[in-house]
Amino acid sequence: MTRVAASPSADWIIVGGGIVGLATAWAALRRQPGCRLVVCEAEDGVAKHQSGRNSGVIHSGIYYQPGSLKATLCRRGKSLLESFCDEHDVPWERCGKVIVATTAEEIPRLESIAERGRDNAVEFGWIDTDALREIEPAVAGLAALHVRETGIVDYRMVCEVLVKAIERLGGRVRNRFDVRKIDSRGGGVRVTSSRGESIVAARLINCGGLSSDRVFRLAGGEVDIKIVPFRGEYYQLLGSAASLCRNLIYPVPDPAFPFLGVHFTRMIGGGVECGPNAVLALSRTGYRWRDVDLSDLIETTGFKGFRRLAAKHWRMGCGEIKRSLSKRAFAAALRRLVPSIRTEHLVRGRAGVRAQAVTPAGDLVDDFEIRHARHGVHVLNAPSPAATASLAIGERILEEAIAAG
Repeated sequence: MTRVAASPSADWIIVGGGIVGLATAWAALRRQPGCRLVVCEAEDGVAKHQSGRNSGVIHSGIYYQPGSLKATLCRRGKSLLESFCDEHDVPWERCGKVIVATTAEEIPRLESIAERGRDNAVEFGWIDTDALREIEPAVAGLAALHVRETGIVDYRMVCEVLVKAIERLGGRVRNRFDVRKIDSRGGGVRVTSSRGESIVAARLINCGGLSSDRVFRLAGGEVDIKIVPFRGEYYQLLGSAASLCRNLIYPVPDPAFPFLGVHFTRMIGGGVECGPNAVLALSRTGYRWRDVDLSDLIETTGFKGFRRLAAKHWRMGCGEIKRSLSKRAFAAALRRLVPSIRTEHLVRGRAGVRAQAVTPAGDLVDDFEIRHARHGVHVLNAPSPAATASLAIGERILEEAIAAG
C-alpha cells in the first residue's frame, strides 16, 4: 500500500450520494465553513437507490426501542427534516397514519407499540373501530393507533435540494466516481475510482449504503456483518380505488420478523402505493427477478449469517416470494387491512432494494451501526427510518468523525 500525500486536496471525502451522505456533507459544511469537501457517488446522479426508491414517509419514531439510535435520531431528524423542507420550499405534509390491529392476538403487540410511543414522546391516540372508520372508512380493524405526527415527502427532491445547498457552501458532488481502492496510510486517505481518478483527503466518511461493508473493507476495517440486499416491491391503486386509502394505513408488525409488512401509503405527488414485500434481491441493485449478479449472489449465499437467517425465516420468506410472483396473493395480504381491495385494483409499481446488515449468527442488525477505521467513520447499517433521521444522522456522524481526530 502506497503512502498518501501529506497535503490532501480535501478535508473530507464522503462516499455515497444518498440522503445520509448528502446530509452528512451539509452538516460538515455548516459546522466548518470553508472546508474542502467532496461527495463521491458511483451512479450518474444522487439518490438512485434507497433514497430515491422508498415510500416517502416521514416517520414518527413510534416503533423503535427507547434510547436506541433509531429512536433518538428519528425524533430529532424528523424535526430537522420538516424545518429543512420549510426553509427550502420542499413540499411535505403531516398527514398522520393508523396502525391497525385486525385480530385479538395483535392487540397486545399494539399496546407494546403504544408504550414505546409514549417513551419516545410521540403524539398519537388509541382509537376504537368507530373512530378508525371515521379516519379510514375502508379499513377493517378491532383497534388502532392514530399517529398524528407521521408525514410524507419526496426524498429524491430532498436529495436534489441538498446537492444545491452543498454546492452553495462550496462542496462538490462527483458523480460516476465508484470507489475501488482506499489507501489510508500516513497523514490522510486516498480514494481511487475504477477509471484511475484519485482524491486525497484528511478524513473519509463512508455512507455507501448497499456497498458500505465493501468500502469498510477497502479502508482496512475488519467487518463481521455483511450487507444482504432485500427487494421491496410496490403496487399502485388504480383510479377510484385510490380513495380506499386517505392517508397511511399500516398493520401491526410481527416482532419475529424485522419488516413492517405490506401497507398503504398516499404519496406527496399523488396516488397510493401498496407494499412493500421483502424478498432476497439477486444483486445489490436487483430491482427485478431477472437482475442477477452472480458475484453478489455467491457472496450473499456463501455468508453463514444469511444461511442461518434463511433457516430461521424460510416459511415467512416463502410467503414473501409468493406475494412477489402473484398479484392475487399480494391483494389477499392487503385485504387484511382493506377488505374491499381486489386484484384488478392493483398495477405493479416501482421496487427498492434495502441494504440490511446481517450478523454471522443470522440476526438482522436492528439499529443504526456506525464504526471507525483509520482516518474514517463508516455507516454500516442505516435502514428505515434513515431517510427521516438523515439530518440527525449526519450530525452524529460528523461529531464522531471530529472526535476521532
